Amino acid sequence: MRLSLRTLHALPQDADRFTYDRGAQAIGIVHFGIGAFHRAHQAWYTDQAMDEGDRDWAICGVSLRSRSVADQLVPQDGLYTVTTRSGEGAQVRVIGAVREVLFALDDGAAIVARIADPACRIVSFTVTEKGYCRTGAGDLNLRLAQESFYPLLGRALAQRAEAGLGGITLLSCDNLADNGTVLHRLMRRWMMENEPDALDWFETHCTAPSSMVDRIVPRSTDKDRSALQAQLGMADEGAVFTEDFSQWVIEDRFANGRPSWEKVGAEMVCDVVPYETAKLRMLNGAHSFLAYAGLAAGHEFVHQAIADPQLCALARRLMLEEALPSITAAPGQDLDRYAEELIVRFNNPSLRHRLDQIAMDGSQKLPQRWLDTVRWHWSQDAPTPAIRKGFEAWRQHCARNSCVDDPFKDRLVEAAQSTDRSEFLDICFGEYGDTQSIWSEYVFLRSIFKSAE
Repeated sequence: MRLSLRTLHALPQDADRFTYDRGAQAIGIVHFGIGAFHRAHQAWYTDQAMDEGDRDWAICGVSLRSRSVADQLVPQDGLYTVTTRSGEGAQVRVIGAVREVLFALDDGAAIVARIADPACRIVSFTVTEKGYCRTGAGDLNLRLAQESFYPLLGRALAQRAEAGLGGITLLSCDNLADNGTVLHRLMRRWMMENEPDALDWFETHCTAPSSMVDRIVPRSTDKDRSALQAQLGMADEGAVFTEDFSQWVIEDRFANGRPSWEKVGAEMVCDVVPYETAKLRMLNGAHSFLAYAGLAAGHEFVHQAIADPQLCALARRLMLEEALPSITAAPGQDLDRYAEELIVRFNNPSLRHRLDQIAMDGSQKLPQRWLDTVRWHWSQDAPTPAIRKGFEAWRQHCARNSCVDDPFKDRLVEAAQSTDRSEFLDICFGEYGDTQSIWSEYVFLRSIFKSAE
């Protein structure tokens, strides 16, 4: 037996579930990148908001690269479970917010129609850093963009403009600094080139607020799903497993309404930057350090790496002595406490968060996770030894070749296997960095590598 609307009644009583009339909810959100993180985070928040009385915010999830999520969720009528794990145990909730799952390569016309439908008011994204298809200078790579969300979204926006419909909100939930501004700029570039007649409508009627998301969601395993099946008495192929901590900070700038996410724990603010910066430089920065240094030390999971006294000390130094001084905190934002909370979260053995999952796509992640911190210390004429060790661990990771999962794998491996460390940095960041200030950052990194030799 498999989870679905037909079998929902057979779930154990201790499994939490939505209470709203799911069939009566119009699809108000189209989401690109319906992976595990979205299902454990934005869809989880939206499900609870509809339980609190919000209506017509059901989600159409779009998978861009693989039909696997559609294969998991379509036979289950879009239903799946989120299991939150902590030291006190685990809690299972059935999520009903996802009404439809489409695959871009098969369902392009249906996706365009969903976004062009007047009921759609938000298009959101968790497509990872590389899904935005940026050039080395941070502009839109028009060739790569053909394979991402831009063509479908552009056609849908043009149809809305032609029909005289209201605007929509484009909500990035990816780990990009100032992600709303980045998304707006890149989408504007696509519209200029491909849908110029709709450009003025887009600029006038659509918004792209920034957001910061935080929840650790490891990749689900067969072992996880088997244990859940034994608990529920039925299979859930779309199940996700996560920690009990969750944070969502959103710039409150929506074009055409939004769910009341603040009623279920989201923070609606005027300025996301301090929260976003802390998350990127402290949590994500420490995660990347633990991934590369932990793999080099023979560890497999985050909780193993943070239990290594030497790595724990360096991760703590990266957060408290290197990243923290570079951040201008918001009123009431306690960064010292945040760092200590992160150590506790990393130590959660029930998550089994794989280091090789975090290590993926380093060329796309590390500029915003490490380099802004390095640049700040460079301006203070101060060293960043933890980040320097992280860079060296990343170089060694790339030099091993077989374990690299990165869009620029071949170039990275070739450079990493060179005896000249500065050449590795030149190729990584001189060509692929995504900020105009990259030059001072990687020149400084070259100097500290040279001084360490």
